[in-house]
Amino acid sequence: MPEFSDRLDRALEKTFTRPAPKSAQAQMKYLVKQLKGTKAAAEALGISQRTVERYVTGKIKRPRQDLRDRLEREVKQRWQPQIRAKALKKATRSGGDGIIVAITARFGYEAAAGTTDQARVRSLPPQVLPPQYAERLYAAREAGDTEDQLRQIAAEGLAEVYFRANNTRAAGLEVVLNDVLDLDIQL
Repeated sequence: MPEFSDRLDRALEKTFTRPAPKSAQAQMKYLVKQLKGTKAAAEALGISQRTVERYVTGKIKRPRQDLRDRLEREVKQRWQPQIRAKALKKATRSGGDGIIVAITARFGYEAAAGTTDQARVRSLPPQVLPPQYAERLYAAREAGDTEDQLRQIAAEGLAEVYFRANNTRAAGLEVVLNDVLDLDIQL
């Protein structure tokens, strides 16, 4: 099941102008430079300072899987911060582009009496969420909100632009996003 936080990060990564370092040595050198020392890099990764030094000098070349994942995450989190900020600003500012969400999920509904509110799987074509929802999603992501909270923000945005068609139909319809089967997010 795809997660919103991962897909939001991937959308930002697609805006990078250069690829992030691939080898463990290059990633470690970059992290040491960004954090201004081997001690800070070691604390960020949860390893010893001496181990960081061994990676930087090339004495150790292949990290364990868990360290490889942490190292990659820390590097990508810090890679091209100006490009990342520019893409976020473009997506979240008033009059900006917003984000594009293509999703297949089980949607639940809360609607007026006499209508069907049974949850069902729907495959929505790519929808442009307004900048305020893009801003809320990335702010919630940075604040460390749970996947359920991110799904709820996305459900509110999709309800507005797709199900209620910017309040031209289905007044009062509330949408709940249950199971996400497929998800693609683009800036």
